[in-house]
Amino acid sequence: MTGLPETTELLAELIAYPTISPDSNLDMIACLANYLEAAGAHVEVLQDGTGRKANLFARIGPEVPGGIMLSGHTDVVPVADQDWTSDPFRMRADDAKLYGRGSCDMKGFIAASVAMAPLFADRALKKPVYFAFTHDEEVGCLGAQALVEVLRGRELLPDMAIVGEPTSMRIIEGHKGCCEYSTHFTGLEGHGSSPDHGVNAVEFAVRYVNRLMELKEALKTRAPVGGAFEPPWTTINTGALIGGVAHNVIPGRAQVDWEMRPVQKSDADFVRGDLHRYCEEVLLPAMRSVSPDASIETEVVGEVDGLIPTSENEARDIVMELTGANGAGLVPFGTEAGLFQDLGMSVVVCGPGSIEQAHKPDEFIELTQMGQCLGLLERLSQRLS
Repeated sequence: MTGLPETTELLAELIAYPTISPDSNLDMIACLANYLEAAGAHVEVLQDGTGRKANLFARIGPEVPGGIMLSGHTDVVPVADQDWTSDPFRMRADDAKLYGRGSCDMKGFIAASVAMAPLFADRALKKPVYFAFTHDEEVGCLGAQALVEVLRGRELLPDMAIVGEPTSMRIIEGHKGCCEYSTHFTGLEGHGSSPDHGVNAVEFAVRYVNRLMELKEALKTRAPVGGAFEPPWTTINTGALIGGVAHNVIPGRAQVDWEMRPVQKSDADFVRGDLHRYCEEVLLPAMRSVSPDASIETEVVGEVDGLIPTSENEARDIVMELTGANGAGLVPFGTEAGLFQDLGMSVVVCGPGSIEQAHKPDEFIELTQMGQCLGLLERLSQRLS
């Protein structure tokens, strides 16, 4: 397979960068920039406000409108408290599998894309191929959101994107959105023997969770007719309720961590609007009748649009043609794809490796999957030229 040795070698190099989301990804971005510049790409490294993270956006081919973007995230999830049989940041090859943190999610696709850059550069491309490698996907798609804002004002943009998340090279045309929040309750501490003299933040947090549970059931009635997602309605999950210090102390602070995965934007508006009214009209008046300084504040951890299936999707159709697939599906996990769709691109999710291996100890990607991805990219280079 063309490019497989080079891809494997590059993947080993990328896995060696411990780009866990809280840590810097600058060294990996510099590595990718060097490879792409050597292939003749026009490369931009876009640092975030901290100076510790960066996105990479590069182009090979003519400076004309259109083209296709190959997209991947550089960050990986932590390995702490996981039982690995080998160093997670040193690639191990065994039984036609490549092991290491990020091997499938999603440094395998990034390695394949960059290893094929010289081939794209050697073609007489009529439309450009872009490379978009982002930071902090695993903690709210922060890098992709920043990249989209940079690209939004530009005239020359790709009109299609392939997001190479691990789908076992299945073609994915849709997934739900993902909105994550932490709601903070500030009450008034006191002695447990005098509950009326304090504002129990935990109790108000529990009432908030009860409201989330009511909304969780109400959303089932809002499922779109014929919806293909499983389940077909927007879901809510309460991930944590944190608060309290002792049995006999009225807790002055509490926190609820929760998420929803909307199938349509109107559901997200429905949930946020209902919770706002419930806090303003019910919970806060009760809290402030005892303590005027009581508060409820919701922190937005991340709000990522879903990828909405559409009848017309050029990216999907091209990848189906290049792979010989006869259909496209949906997945329950989120990606950056919806952000690029909102920018006006047609988007498909398709990449090597299985999501079943992602985030787990001894994460791996199969060499056959890498070969299939390289085959797709090689045929794409022919189509663009």
